[in-house]
Amino acid sequence: MRRLREEFSTSERRVCGLMEIPRMSYRYQSRRNDSGLRERLLELAREKPRFGYRRLWVLLARDRTKSPERINHKRVWRVYRDLGLCVRRTRRKRLTRVLRPRPILTAPNQEWAIDFASDVAASGRRLRIFSVVDCYTRECLTLEVDTSMPSRRVTRALAGIMETRGVPVAIRSDNGPEMTSRHFLAWCIERRIDAIHIQPGKPTQNAHAESFHGRLRDECLNVNWFWNLFDARRKIAAWRIEYNCERPHSALGYLTPAEFASRAASPSSVSNITRPAPPQGFPDGSAAAVAPAPALTQIRPCEEGLI
Repeated sequence: MRRLREEFSTSERRVCGLMEIPRMSYRYQSRRNDSGLRERLLELAREKPRFGYRRLWVLLARDRTKSPERINHKRVWRVYRDLGLCVRRTRRKRLTRVLRPRPILTAPNQEWAIDFASDVAASGRRLRIFSVVDCYTRECLTLEVDTSMPSRRVTRALAGIMETRGVPVAIRSDNGPEMTSRHFLAWCIERRIDAIHIQPGKPTQNAHAESFHGRLRDECLNVNWFWNLFDARRKIAAWRIEYNCERPHSALGYLTPAEFASRAASPSSVSNITRPAPPQGFPDGSAAAVAPAPALTQIRPCEEGLI
């Protein structure tokens, strides 16, 4: 209002009429006195520096001896803001991942899904279960059970599978510390494996591992009592053989994963998928530039009667 009066050299009545503001409202001067509330609020803010205005308002309402008048929380917020009081909160750094479209799988060893499950033994000891699932055949390639599972143990388990099955094109996982460690990433680069990390808070992007863990939890972990680590390894290994060789899978036309894998494997089913290019600095003849492994499913003893 003052700027308009000075810029256009007009009267107060004219400006208030154009702005549709009553002249009484324009001339109004607040007569409220917040000096006592400001002093008390500053005193409480020094005593409780991590309290926000709502908690300070509760403390002011409790102490009626120093502030007998009834104080509204909106008035406390206005004075709190005018005093420049604010609780500084450090924002957590969140990991960002770019959503990658899921490829259409046509052969084994194109993508493995890995994840962890947990359980407790009878002694109260925590158990961690590391699972690897072939996303095409739905086979459970391993179930490693231990009390701890660092990244080196993870890569050792994956290397044991690759000795008999071949190297996968990609490994899909979440953003756990075992799968984002420098050791795991360097191990994937050395073997030319595409490490696919899902977006944080989106477990459905690793749906094959989550679905398998649902079956593992419902059919094995919830119906068994593990006396110790060795008992857990024995029972979980027996359930893995049952899952691969006896349990019909609805997504495979009610075939078992072993039956589906044996039908998918043939002498001409060598994987011709283009693998990720080797990183810079690795010559073609180094250990990092290995040839693509055939995507053949090895026949296990439990599958001999299925062929």
